[in-house]
Amino acid sequence: MSELRIDAVETVILDIPLRRPHRFARVGMRAQPVLLVFLRTAGGVTGVGEGTVPGGPWWGGESVETMQVIIERYVAPLLLGRHVDDIAAISRDINDVVAANLYAKAAVEVALHDAWARCLGVPVHTLLGGLARTSVPVTWALGTEPAAVVVEEALSKLDAGLHHSFKLKMGAVEPAEDVARVCTVTEKLRGAAGVRVDINARWDRLTALTYLPRLAEAGVEMVEQPVPGAEFEALAEINRALPIPVMADESLRTPTDALRLASLRAADIFSLKTTKSGGLRATRAIAEIAAAAGIPCHGGTAIEGPVGTAATLHLACAAPAVTWGSELFGPLLMREELLTTPLRYADGSLHLPTGPGLGIELDPAAVRAFTRS
Repeated sequence: MSELRIDAVETVILDIPLRRPHRFARVGMRAQPVLLVFLRTAGGVTGVGEGTVPGGPWWGGESVETMQVIIERYVAPLLLGRHVDDIAAISRDINDVVAANLYAKAAVEVALHDAWARCLGVPVHTLLGGLARTSVPVTWALGTEPAAVVVEEALSKLDAGLHHSFKLKMGAVEPAEDVARVCTVTEKLRGAAGVRVDINARWDRLTALTYLPRLAEAGVEMVEQPVPGAEFEALAEINRALPIPVMADESLRTPTDALRLASLRAADIFSLKTTKSGGLRATRAIAEIAAAAGIPCHGGTAIEGPVGTAATLHLACAAPAVTWGSELFGPLLMREELLTTPLRYADGSLHLPTGPGLGIELDPAAVRAFTRS
């Protein structure tokens, strides 16, 4: 089994330009920084993982720069000489040395799964229990721009047959103005596409209870994380008050969070992200808790590149609970392709690639072209 031994660990930061600026409630970006982690085995196999946060450390406290330091200084020494299939023990040892830093841990854990699956000649989803589906619907995320800009972009996606539902970011302007903007968009898209909103935890309980019923009346079909992540009880109160589903995102990082949310019935949908939860295994555990509680799951995004997107796609296709589609649009937002064969988006869905590991191959020239000097 010496061919499974990890002989080298390498990290690279890329800056990938976007097709258009993407704005969240707090920040915006024109390029997405991505950390790639390469694990090379004695048998000549390389596994790759990705560390990506949506627009910087505002969301989870990490950035590609902090991930690189944590991995190179503290995690890599724990990996060298270990076997790629020893994931449980490696994760335990990493947790003994590094608290939190779930995004950095996810990048390493995905690379371990990719390398192990490639050594076995099987796809990653085999290591996660096999397939429940081979594709997931993809919702296109829109920013906080004015209604006219958002409607134009949404209609262009509809006309091209690329997406059938849209999610609008909220929280960048005053609530009344924001609600009026979303209501305008919803009216323009009525009967043509579903509209969802993500408030990125920007409102308080009272603001949410005041304004969210108006969005429901306007035809918004789902509300994501209206209040800060720690406010589980407020989220539960809002969920009880609304006739449309509430999705937990910032409130849901660990299996313990999932159990608490399910116990409180604080959310009707769970947003799964391998990035925020520290990897594939913890995310799978969250999906299993959701399934036991009868809570559907959604494949969320941190605006990952193709590596992180493929990892979440394998998880989403292996988890029976992922019945509320996904938002795995990150590679479509990026202006440049990093893979030799792009991920396949068709008929409003992202389709699982075939082949060992994650089923993708990075283009070395593209990686070099966007590597940060």
